[in-house]
Amino acid sequence: MSEANVVELSTQLMWTAALLAAPILLTALIVGLAVSLFQGLTSLQDQTLSFVPKIIAVGIALVIAASWMVQTLLSFTSNVFDMLPDLLG
Repeated sequence: MSEANVVELSTQLMWTAALLAAPILLTALIVGLAVSLFQGLTSLQDQTLSFVPKIIAVGIALVIAASWMVQTLLSFTSNVFDMLPDLLG
């Protein structure tokens, strides 16, 4: 197992993890920012007001992006299995 193979596999792993996390994190970020702005403008300080919309939005984002996320993960797994002979030999 050469260093180049390990670096390539690690790079692909990090890139795939970032791609899979991006829809969820960006959705939570945007909804959290919108709710915080709304709370600041209306002077509402209820903590559940920021939590519930984020949970709902993240759930919707998961439903929408689930098929793409599964395809991305399957593609990564297939690439790793294709690289196995090079890694072991």
